[in-house]
Formats: sequence, structure tokens, C-alpha cells
Amino acid sequence: MSLKQAQQDVDNWINNHGVRYFNELTNMAQLTEEVGEVARIIARRYGEQSEKESDKNKDLGEELADVIFVALCLANQTGVDLESAFYKKLDIKTQRDHDRHQNNEKLK
Repeated sequence: MSLKQAQQDVDNWINNHGVRYFNELTNMAQLTEEVGEVARIIARRYGEQSEKESDKNKDLGEELADVIFVALCLANQTGVDLESAFYKKLDIKTQRDHDRHQNNEKLK
């Protein structure tokens, strides 16, 4: 699935199942909350914190999907073509960072 299609799927979902998009500030707060849930799983499952019993059944994929869903909402409501923006950013990173990472002794 392309990002363009994902944006359309989210818009269709909002129009068919939601009442409307939450405003941009509410969605920004939701995005922050969802990223926090991802961070909690990563910190406890892969980091040094111990995992609480209540966190052991949390699905990292589901939480990452929540982040993507809200990011797609924000893109839709602010008129961002996320697919175009993503490939533009990938090109910038490729040009800017290729040699930097290839020559980074810490990564060898």
C-alpha cells in the first residue's frame, strides 16, 4: 500500500466511521500520546526498565500503527501529500548522509 492510498483509506474511515477529524492540536496531542506508548514498550521490552505484567501483552505493531494513523490524519487535514514528502526527505537524507554513515567508525 502506498502512503497516498493510506491517506485515502484514513480519510474514508474518518468520513464513514468518525464524525470528523479532531482538530490539529488535538491530533498533535494524540500523536504525542501514541509515541509515548511506543516508547514505553521499547524502554521496557528492549531497554533497561523491567516490563510490568500489564505491559507484557502490549502489541508494538499496533502501537506503531496508531502513530501512523494519527500522522496520516495530520497530513490529510493540513494538505500534506505524505508520499511526496517522504520521498523528498529520503532523497535529501540519501544525498546528505550517505558518506557520513559510510565513514562513521562507530557503525563498523
